[in-house]
Order: sequence, then structure tokens, then C-alpha cells
Amino acid sequence: MAGKPLVHVAVGVIRRGDRVLIARRPDHVHQGGLLEFPGGKVEPGETVQNALVREIREETGLSVPVSELMPLIGIRHDYGDKCVFLDVWEGVSRYDEPEGKEGQQVEWRNPLVLADEDFPAANRPIIRALRLPRSYAITGKASGPEDYLQRLKRSLPGSNLSLCLLRAPELDQESYHELVAGAIRPADWNAGVQWMLHGALQWLHEFPQAAGLHMPWREARRYSRRPIDGRYLLAVSCHNAEEIQHAIRLEADFITLGPVKLTDSHPGAAPLGCDRFRALVSTAPVVVYGLGGLGRADEHAMITSGAQGVAGIGFWWPAAVPKQ
Repeated sequence: MAGKPLVHVAVGVIRRGDRVLIARRPDHVHQGGLLEFPGGKVEPGETVQNALVREIREETGLSVPVSELMPLIGIRHDYGDKCVFLDVWEGVSRYDEPEGKEGQQVEWRNPLVLADEDFPAANRPIIRALRLPRSYAITGKASGPEDYLQRLKRSLPGSNLSLCLLRAPELDQESYHELVAGAIRPADWNAGVQWMLHGALQWLHEFPQAAGLHMPWREARRYSRRPIDGRYLLAVSCHNAEEIQHAIRLEADFITLGPVKLTDSHPGAAPLGCDRFRALVSTAPVVVYGLGGLGRADEHAMITSGAQGVAGIGFWWPAAVPKQ
């Protein structure tokens, strides 16, 4: 992006119930004919929030309260002819119906039906962010597959957690297979949970009904391109800028980045700290979960730092299930 001017663009993900507002770009403009989220250029001296409220009102007639806007993701993208920073914020419109004030088509759509190819290339991470929750649950330690399953059955119901990584590095392959088979089997306690498997590609081959694969860095560095197809989510554990760039080359759908703070699970790892974390997130055009020593109380801080939210063990993983 060196030598090219950077265009700062405010982008709005405006929700109404389970739908988001989508517009179609006029044919005569840059990336014409593609779908987009409403927004526009931030003018000199204007805050991104005020720019977004102004652009949405001018483009659609909707009023969005500045006080209810929340950062979603920031994306730097080189289109070849221009470089843009998409400063994406999320808000709610409850009442009025939108109009295409500039002659564009506008409509409400469920994020689950949005297709990458219908949007400019830089919008792919926005679509991922819309579909992913604010919290990413990771399993902690247990004594074996049955103990893992008992703790899952104890903690997931009523937790509002919908994305869970089955991480159990102390289990051998046979035991991990038993754990995944038990967790992924449809039941009342796991309804709506997207299961991420941990480690090598073989696990997706054995359990194709899983949501995706989370690769630790030692596994991710073996690949030079995305190793799984777009049906699945791909996550990568990252700890520095170089690893983030490698995850981007692999077209990861999201990454975990940390440790942000000192953590019991990795006592020897030096924490990034909030300032370094924020700086790394600002350069990452991918969904990021903060990891390491974080709890639900840190979610807002992670979001305001540009991350999707928090990932971790301690904020949800229970102590041993009492014996009957």
C-alpha cells in the first residue's frame, strides 16, 4: 500500500432483528453492481461515528443513534487502483424503512445468506464477523473423554455460547476421537453449538459435520495456502505480526491472538498487553478474538480495540463435576 493514498471509509452494519441492511452499488461507480454495506468517506475533521450517521441518513433516510454504535472490524485493503481502510461499526435501526436515496436498491437480508462473491473483496471479513459470536469458548482440562462431556453438558446449556473449540492436547488420538464423537452428536444440551476441532486436517475428514478446524501455529505454518474448502471455518492461533500475516495468506476466517494478559494455561508466555494487542489488530484484515487471561468483563475492551471479542477457558469452563 506504500505510495498510495489511504481512503478512510465508514461502513455500517445496521441490524433489525436477525437481518442487516444491504445496498447494491450503482453500475457506474467503483465495484459497480456488487452488494455493499452502507457508508462512505470520512471527511476531514469528522469522527467515524458522525460520518457513518450522516452517510446512512443521506443514503437510506434511516436515523442511527451515535450512542448505540459499536466497532465491529477494521479492514485495510489494496484494490490495485486504490487503498481503503474500512472502519466498520455496528448499529440498530428499529422503526423507519430504508429508501435508496441515491437510486440504489436497499433491502434487509439475513447474514447467513450473504455470499462472498456478491461483495467487493474487502467485505469478506465483515461477513465472517457478522456470523461469528462475540465469545469463543475453548475447553480446558479434564480427566478423560467422559469428564469432558460431563463438563460440556453442565456448562453449555443456558450459556449463550455458540462457538466452541474442542481442545484437549493431553488426550491421545483415540480419546480425542471419543470426545468429538460424543460432543458432536445432536442432543438437547448442544443445540445450536458450532464445534471447532483442534489440530490436523484428519479430524475434519473423520467428522465432516463439524463447523471447522482450529490450527495451532505449529500446524498452520506447514501450509502455504488455505488447506480446507469454504464449507468450513478455518481458525489459526497467532502470537505476533508474522503469524497474523501467514494466517491471512491461508485465508483464515478468524484468528485468536494472545496472550493479552498473563494466563495460567501458558504461564511462560509473555503477554502482549492491551496497547500491543490493539496495534496488531489494527493491521489485521481478519476477525480476531483476544485470548489469554481474559473474561467476560474484558469483552467490551476487546471490541473497542477492534477485535470480535474474547476467546478462552476460564470464563466458562467448570470445575470438576461432583461425583454422585
